[in-house]
Amino acid sequence: MATRDYAKRGGRKPRRGRKAAPKRSFPWVAAVAALALIGGFAYLLWNISGSSDEVVELEPQTPVVEAPKPKIKPKEVDPLPEKPQETWEYIETLPEQQIEVEVPEQKLGGPYQMQCGSFRKQSQAEEMKAKIAFSGLEAEVRRTKGDNGVWYRVRLGPYDRKRVADSDKNTLKRAGIATCQVWLWTN
Repeated sequence: MATRDYAKRGGRKPRRGRKAAPKRSFPWVAAVAALALIGGFAYLLWNISGSSDEVVELEPQTPVVEAPKPKIKPKEVDPLPEKPQETWEYIETLPEQQIEVEVPEQKLGGPYQMQCGSFRKQSQAEEMKAKIAFSGLEAEVRRTKGDNGVWYRVRLGPYDRKRVADSDKNTLKRAGIATCQVWLWTN
């Protein structure tokens, strides 16, 4: 393979220049058409202004006389009768009419409880109980034995109404404890 000496080679070859875009010529056709339109419009206006001097004579028409219409005498209108006195009966009848409706008694759901955690280790359950105590609520830790071992449940309650339990649940959410669930009370 032959070696090339790049140091002695010639310089770059000059680039071919791009051809410049040809200059646009003046739009003669559009200019002539515009001048023709303007001239035609001016001629039309000049021609119209001279035509108003012509006087057009119309043949006199015979006036048509209409027969006078007979005047109609207005009928005498009977005056309106006086407004009668209205009697309001419902003021007396409504208090007398009463309808008895049977309302079925609503069954209360029973006492509610809120469970905030279930742990394998009692120390974790006691830690959750302490967090709940810092938010101002009192919890209890219950030891339960299930099919899969011993669990320590952190519970609050009993609550008579679910609304009170939900209120405490929202208090715990604001304190950073969002794992609580409200259920019906079971022992």
